[in-house]
Amino acid sequence: MIGSHQPLATRYDVALLDLDGVVYLGEQPVAGAAPALASARQAGMRLAFVTNNASRTPDQVAGLLRRVGVPAAADEVVNSAQAAAHYLADRLPAGAAVLVLGTTGLIDALVERGLTPVFSAEEQPAAVVQGFFPGLDWHALAEGAVAIGRGVPWLATNLDATVPSPRGPLPGNGSLVAALRHATGRTPAATGKPDPAMHAESVERSQARNPIVVGDRLDTDIEGARRADCDSLLVFSGVTDPAALLTAPLLHRPDYLGWDVSALLHPHPEVTGAGELVGCGSARVRISGADLLLSLEPPAGTDGDGLDGVRALAVASWRLLDAGIAVSRISGAEAASTQLIERFGLGHAPG
Repeated sequence: MIGSHQPLATRYDVALLDLDGVVYLGEQPVAGAAPALASARQAGMRLAFVTNNASRTPDQVAGLLRRVGVPAAADEVVNSAQAAAHYLADRLPAGAAVLVLGTTGLIDALVERGLTPVFSAEEQPAAVVQGFFPGLDWHALAEGAVAIGRGVPWLATNLDATVPSPRGPLPGNGSLVAALRHATGRTPAATGKPDPAMHAESVERSQARNPIVVGDRLDTDIEGARRADCDSLLVFSGVTDPAALLTAPLLHRPDYLGWDVSALLHPHPEVTGAGELVGCGSARVRISGADLLLSLEPPAGTDGDGLDGVRALAVASWRLLDAGIAVSRISGAEAASTQLIERFGLGHAPG
């Protein structure tokens, strides 16, 4: 985990922002996201809104962003439908028919790339593309199964098992893809996060030179950033919690942590130390066998965002994991450390 002496909004030129769990949940705003992003823009950072959800067009996404208080234009939105259409256009003849298992966002993206959306396997599609669509029904899946069974290429915009909502996780495109995978015995290619095709699409459309990926999911946002050799900020406003972070494999480890997108507005402490001691700001973690002992140094209140202990624990835990050692116990050296551990549910072995 790296540090930055300057706010991230001035260190990086573009924030490649995930949406669900970062800017909004369903159609409800994440608290504080709108003013924080406005401040990031004022600091000179440009914003690109990057989503694996292929069900909405960029215009529709921009409209939703405006409704939750974030001014946005359609050309600032990048979705997995655009990445999928780009992928297919590079591999199919101009005007080729593509069977769509999805909705308007995917249809518009295909047309933009000069491909022809069709909706029946009898129209002899050259490929099948599947994107998230809550209204996807058995009849559409059946058309997909027939075309896939005939051997044409099958592409999924993403394989997210769930989508976040104010009610909790709901089935995502990956869950719907699983139905066809079970029916056909085939596995699709995928272009959404974490595939580098999605990052390339985002960088191309935003013209970013030094971007940072901001997301709430380890297996899509953070992995996608690492596979593209891009720095990343994990925020805890969505699906990932500190306990999950501590057991993250190499590809799922972020460069920065924050409660929410307001973390773009501040410097970030570096995690330091070698061997049995790891430090970050006011926090120290001692590694003793398979145990981690946290202490928070005085004076109280020096831990700016309250996450220094989590940063140090994460790096210490990763150090053990990389050595093939599972963390056995996490404990605190004094009351403040114990309170932090209890707050994040870290009192026992992570996971």
